[in-house]
Amino acid sequence: MQQDNSNEIHENMIVLFRSRICSHIQVIPVLDYMHSLDQEFKEVLRAKAATENQEAARMLLDRLLSETRRPNWFDEFVTAVREAECTQAEMYLSPENLPPPQKEAKYDYSEKLISWLYPQLLKKLEPKETTELCFINKICSQEDMDIINGKQSAYEANRELLSRITKKKDWFKVFVAILDQLGKKELIKELTGGTYEEFIDGAEERDVDPANHKSNCPDDSVHSEVTDWQNDSHDATGESSVFEMSYSECPQSDLDSSFNKSTDSPDCSKGSVEENEHSMRKGRASPVLEMTLRDYQMEVAKPALDGENIIICLPTGSGKTRVAVYIARHHLDERKKKGLPAKVIVLVNKVPLVDQHFRSEFYPYMKDRYLVTKISGDCQLKISFPDVVKKNDVIICTAQILENSLMQAEEDEEEGVQLSDFSLLIIDECHHTQKGAVYNNIMLRYMQQKKEPVVPLPQILGLTASPGVGGANNSKKAEEHILKICANLDSRIKTVQENISQLKNQVKQPYKQIEIAEDNNKNPFGDKIKDMMKSIETFSDLYPPNDHGSQSYEQWVVQKMKTAAKEDNRRQHVCAHHLKKYNDALQIYDTIRMSDAFIHLLKFYNEEKKRDFAHLRNIKYLLYIYSGHKKELEQLSEKEEYENEKLLKLRRSIMEEFTRNSKARGIVFTKTRQSAVALCQWIGDNEKFKEVGVRAHYIIGAGGNSDFTSMTQNEQKKVIQKFKNGELNLLIATSVAEEGLDIKECNIVIVYGLIHNEIAMVQIHQSHIYHPSHIYLYINSNQLYCQD
Repeated sequence: MQQDNSNEIHENMIVLFRSRICSHIQVIPVLDYMHSLDQEFKEVLRAKAATENQEAARMLLDRLLSETRRPNWFDEFVTAVREAECTQAEMYLSPENLPPPQKEAKYDYSEKLISWLYPQLLKKLEPKETTELCFINKICSQEDMDIINGKQSAYEANRELLSRITKKKDWFKVFVAILDQLGKKELIKELTGGTYEEFIDGAEERDVDPANHKSNCPDDSVHSEVTDWQNDSHDATGESSVFEMSYSECPQSDLDSSFNKSTDSPDCSKGSVEENEHSMRKGRASPVLEMTLRDYQMEVAKPALDGENIIICLPTGSGKTRVAVYIARHHLDERKKKGLPAKVIVLVNKVPLVDQHFRSEFYPYMKDRYLVTKISGDCQLKISFPDVVKKNDVIICTAQILENSLMQAEEDEEEGVQLSDFSLLIIDECHHTQKGAVYNNIMLRYMQQKKEPVVPLPQILGLTASPGVGGANNSKKAEEHILKICANLDSRIKTVQENISQLKNQVKQPYKQIEIAEDNNKNPFGDKIKDMMKSIETFSDLYPPNDHGSQSYEQWVVQKMKTAAKEDNRRQHVCAHHLKKYNDALQIYDTIRMSDAFIHLLKFYNEEKKRDFAHLRNIKYLLYIYSGHKKELEQLSEKEEYENEKLLKLRRSIMEEFTRNSKARGIVFTKTRQSAVALCQWIGDNEKFKEVGVRAHYIIGAGGNSDFTSMTQNEQKKVIQKFKNGELNLLIATSVAEEGLDIKECNIVIVYGLIHNEIAMVQIHQSHIYHPSHIYLYINSNQLYCQD
């Protein structure tokens, strides 16, 4: 009886998920492990699979379901699918491993993307190099690679590659990372709608537990809380005063309207239930905040109030977002009085800013009269963006969401939106309106439509703390850059002129101090790594034009990797890959501890030893080089007298500030996620920091680095909240906290390492400050960069 029950369950699994199983198995390798099937039938299936794989898969499942089977027939099939590395199909053969609906939707959407972009991918991929990286990253088996490489043409090889990797579990994120490694920025943009960094930063935010959505909420208390929130969200007129929802950050062009938001169907998403609703209920019940502008704010707002396209340039902390809210409300009021269509869209470039602008600015000041919505994250909800636009007066979203819908409108007007649907377009951090950026893509459409006088276009309002100078080293080039930003936004810049003294009193300028770390002449750890690199360079006939440990060396060696892969030069390809890891170690040592650099190499070579490279002389030599110097590197990494000079200055500065000020609170900005995590670990390992009360945590963006866990948007929010309430008093941050985020509870900012652009410099100098701050730049003497 138990066997009968098992058979029934197994049969149901195959019947229920038949189409998905057929789509995600490669029949020929699966048959190699199906020993119970007669040989004649297997030959028939192989012949069919050679031209019609899905039809062969259907024939195989029909045979499994129709015949009298041996007791372990299902186990044999599961084993065959697993051994053939059809990892997506394997998920549908076990109730415990079934993917949640939103993840299933993500898989479907990723495959559709590949289908839409098939012609571009066939033309632009180099099959051998791409296949090798797919194999290394485990979305391509050895058999897959052999078959792909055996194809006569690049087109045939690419077709085979795409058909096979899409049958692997979680293949899409890995494939995008491979495209980034290959330098295929245009393909990444077509696949994701943005840069690789934007895709990675948003990846964690798109992974949503379906149990947190309304349709799956099992907890009555959660449902009750949302119902209470719904009731509180009605104003005196009985109409809902706000809609909160989530929308895809992905470049979706098949967005459906299956999710129709209304007050009878409140969202049960993680963000809105677990941490938003309780505080928002209070906000909805509270009276509308009164809006008044200071004289300097009204000065910069006046041209926009008169209907001009304007870029408002005000320091962070001076209330430029409040000015934008004032302009938006005035704009809606005036147009509605005249009976004109009125709708405002607010674009931001980072997901956390969507929630920040909604909660702190637009909703509190506009909830009495206008419908305000925020839209971000959660690909799986598939909200119809045109419906959202129709139902609301103010929409706050990331720029990519608007760009997605504008692209969709080009294919089907009813499925997307037009710029003419809006009367005011507010662009936050508008200095990013440059070539290749999503802001600029939107404005290019604006400029195209401006040539057609009959098409109504929105008024433009840009917000920035600094337009930057584009890396210019003289006033003429700086002026050209600023004019280019103005041209891209079809606007002129407005700064404070008449009320400058009031602005200076409102925004206190920080006290700046520069610390220069002298080069340490004794650097045996770095010297040893450079000697090892020289040995590898000689062995592989690679002779760098740049210094070891530099950014230019990294660019050179990455280019050598690509060239060697194209030329099928295995020795140079493998050696260049190892040289990059050594160069990474030098860069790590330049920023953090020798031990961190050593651990970086240790992890890399531990992974290399696990690979089956026994037949490659190149790998044997590289392992020999590493093994011969490993012990010496480890010993050197423990010698404090050779420690990084910049790290010593950082320790002294933190200790001085937290010793003299018991209420000190600060942010240390560093270049990379890896250095942020390592610096935080370094502080945690040092008892002296604990003695003066330092409580540190890192705050970084999302990413695919395997050395440590990246942060989701909710994790970032929790860390910032702990910093605001004093539970933490020191943040180690990458650029995720550099621009736009409202972190004012701070009296010291340390910029650790070379600052990378003048906009970041202005943002850091003008952000986070209510009280005078010390800003330290820890840089080598030959790399001094300072801007007063």
